[in-house]
Amino acid sequence: MNDEVSLQIEEAKESMELAIHHLDAELVKLRAGKANPHMLDGLKVDYYGSLTPLSQVANVGTQDAQTITIQPWEKPMIQVIEKAILAANLGFNPMNNGELIRINVPPLSEERRRDLVKIVKTEAEHAKVSVRNARREAIDAFKKMKEAGLPEDEQKRAEELVQKLTDEFVKKVDEIVVKKEHDIMKV
Repeated sequence: MNDEVSLQIEEAKESMELAIHHLDAELVKLRAGKANPHMLDGLKVDYYGSLTPLSQVANVGTQDAQTITIQPWEKPMIQVIEKAILAANLGFNPMNNGELIRINVPPLSEERRRDLVKIVKTEAEHAKVSVRNARREAIDAFKKMKEAGLPEDEQKRAEELVQKLTDEFVKKVDEIVVKKEHDIMKV
């Protein structure tokens, strides 16, 4: 197989891996019944006039399976962080004791669990679309290479390899979804 074809296959594989990483990152933000500091990933606070990720102005951790703790590095940030949590509408009610903020993560209702499973399936579909787009881009590139002189049998071999990669990555997405669904539905 020529270098151009190998490079295109490698690019498709990297795009598919990025789709999986993105799916993992999105699913980590969904709570599965127990407290997880990643639930606050993406939360930005007003730090002296600029929006800054929460992790850059405070330590975020878990005290137990039901409690997230936020220890700001500067005391005046407590109210700012509290307002940001409430404004983000995450369904959390932060409590502060003047030193740190505690968030009690309530157990999920059956209805909320079902809603979260729908969100998981939507994210999974986005990941599958990204994987299929990477396949389509690679196949389009192979067609252009064929027009530029690539032998047809090599084009077909390359397309089969990309299809195998696509099948592998779609299977990985399905496995991730099954695992996350199990975590969410487990009481």
